[in-house]
Amino acid sequence: MNEQDVFVLADRALERVVQQIQDVQWDMDMPATFARRDTDHVPTLRTIIGYHASDDAWVPDMLAGRTMDEAGKDKFGGDLLGDDPKAAFAAIVDKACAAAAQLDDLERTVHCSFGDYPAREYLWQINGFRGIRAWEIAKIIGVDPTLPDDLVQGLWDELSPVADAWRKFGVFAAAIPVADDAPLMQRLLGLTGRDPQ
Repeated sequence: MNEQDVFVLADRALERVVQQIQDVQWDMDMPATFARRDTDHVPTLRTIIGYHASDDAWVPDMLAGRTMDEAGKDKFGGDLLGDDPKAAFAAIVDKACAAAAQLDDLERTVHCSFGDYPAREYLWQINGFRGIRAWEIAKIIGVDPTLPDDLVQGLWDELSPVADAWRKFGVFAAAIPVADDAPLMQRLLGLTGRDPQ
């Protein structure tokens, strides 16, 4: 399975979770673990989904090799979710998935705000972020957090070789020990510092 396939699986998994958010849940405070590093403010669920909407909205430009200046730094500023957040999020995911499916060069330089990376590595970063976040949000809103087996395998294949290096940069918390014969989903969660229980 290639990186683009994993992206589509991860993005669709997150979208499926978003579609299950109840109207009364949008304004709920998220756990402290969702606070961004630059603030101690605990965000709402809508803030977190809005962040993912913005991140996803950039995917077509990033995969096309455009810099943020070329695309327009403020292109996706403000509230992208509007009055119908589920529909807005789904439309953004559709565009991001289409861009990933059309990517023809995994070595193309992607110009992130934090540096330049080959498209392959950019996809590793965002695939893991989306896939694990789908599990986390599902647990918080009380829906089935099970990720599709092919997504779990794809994330494992991408993340297991780099997890320890990323841990040193603070991407993942300390690994949580999980039995070698545990289901792959549990091993993936433990690898990324999440308690599968």
